[in-house]
Amino acid sequence: MWRCAIAKSTFNAEQRQRLEAGRKLATAAANLAAQTLCSNIVVLDVAGISPVTDYFLIATGTSPRQMRTVSDEIEEMARKQGYSTLSRSGYEGESWILLDLVDVVVHIFSADARQYYDLDNLWADARRVECK
Repeated sequence: MWRCAIAKSTFNAEQRQRLEAGRKLATAAANLAAQTLCSNIVVLDVAGISPVTDYFLIATGTSPRQMRTVSDEIEEMARKQGYSTLSRSGYEGESWILLDLVDVVVHIFSADARQYYDLDNLWADARRVECK
């Protein structure tokens, strides 16, 4: 697959500010996922690579119930930070919950679905973001 990467140095001040806010949301969501027993948590910087978002949060849940709890808590945290959920998919399923927070797209997988869809490899050219 061919992707056109846009150099971040070409972003204006407003775009860089939005990217920083998205990064903070993604890392806060990753830390929340870690506190709620998700594993193999990765934040990918896809700005300039993806035409739809700037960051992916990818995590593996322990059960469908736990995955729903994590997604609910991330949505609540995002709402408190001024982000609304554009869409949510897979909430009633058992393998993959997706939250579209515009600047951040959250993927919470079961272990089998995480391995099957392999988003980490699909987006291997994205930079991993350090979560503190």
